[in-house]
Amino acid sequence: MSAVNVDVEREGRGGWKQDPAGVQSNILAVATSEFSANGLSGARIDEIAAKTRTSKRMIYYYFGDKDGLYRRVLEEAYRKVREGERQLDLDHLPPVEALTRLVEFTFDHHSSHPDFIRLVMIENIHHGAYLAQSDLIGSLNAGAIEKLETICRRGKEEGLFREDVEPLELHWQISALSFFNVSNSATFSRIFGDHLYSASGQETLRRHVVEMVLRFALKASP
Repeated sequence: MSAVNVDVEREGRGGWKQDPAGVQSNILAVATSEFSANGLSGARIDEIAAKTRTSKRMIYYYFGDKDGLYRRVLEEAYRKVREGERQLDLDHLPPVEALTRLVEFTFDHHSSHPDFIRLVMIENIHHGAYLAQSDLIGSLNAGAIEKLETICRRGKEEGLFREDVEPLELHWQISALSFFNVSNSATFSRIFGDHLYSASGQETLRRHVVEMVLRFALKASP
């Protein structure tokens, strides 16, 4: 029996063998914090293992190596945001309300998940190399565009949306407005003060982001 399998058996006697999903979830939660705080190069498997309820060998057993763990962290981060979008059940809402709900969700998700924003920033430093290795992330994000395609199609059919509104561009705009709010919060508030990052400031920004996106998408009033 290999050393890794011996280690798996030992941890199994402590109860973890009966909950492999729990083991992996615990590892991914800790790894998310470590990678988002320290980047891919700065994060250490030893440090991640020390903060989990398992061992370094179990991390290698489930994820292969640090690159494999980082890739899974990215996949899980994107899976969560797309699952949140799916739960909005937008197909059963009128197009304007559906677009409003999607913008509100994106703003709220990014605001409450700064780790996700930092992971995306880190992956941009790596020129999207690990995203390119994941078929799962590609399919998840294709679904996000398909959702906007449906909203835009219905909005155009009902004579509410401009005919030249493109779902991909709309996704870019929603993402950009919601992303900057988190990615540049430290520098923006340091330079201009933290008023916009108070509870009332964030509520105002959220409302105005929705208004900006709707003004872009909707036909002008006659």
